[in-house]
Amino acid sequence: MMGSGKSTVGRRLAQMLGRPFFDADKVMEERCGVPITTIFELEGEDGFRRRETALIDELTRLPGIVLATGGGVVMREENRRMLRERGLVVFLQASAGDLWQRLRRDRVRPLLQTENPRKRIAELLALREPLYLETAGLIVTSARQPVEDLVLDIIDRLPDSFRASS
Repeated sequence: MMGSGKSTVGRRLAQMLGRPFFDADKVMEERCGVPITTIFELEGEDGFRRRETALIDELTRLPGIVLATGGGVVMREENRRMLRERGLVVFLQASAGDLWQRLRRDRVRPLLQTENPRKRIAELLALREPLYLETAGLIVTSARQPVEDLVLDIIDRLPDSFRASS
């Protein structure tokens, strides 16, 4: 979910495992030459999701990487299938309250540009959490612990085949 720490945790996890790191949203922005918000404005959420699916298909074929996806990637069954089949999905589970605390000053995320962003976070979490749980191979609570502790917890729980760099 947005605000759970995917990019921060993913980047640090990749460093500690000696693997390349990709942030799908950043890759899309670099390739399109515009921010995600502009893609949403021009193409709507459907257009963005189509681009996201093509990118997920490409990135999940790369061996030995750590990938941070956007929080809405699970909205398409095709994405959930690719992620499950091609890697180990780590769900950084956070409460709606914790997510609100992290995102309350965010003025950029397209899905939070509503009259009541706190309510929108709760709605998105209620919609997406079952899909995250369905897709995840590993569930880790992302609360208020230091990033380093969270990453070490993930590494401790990784199957041996994911610990060694490929």
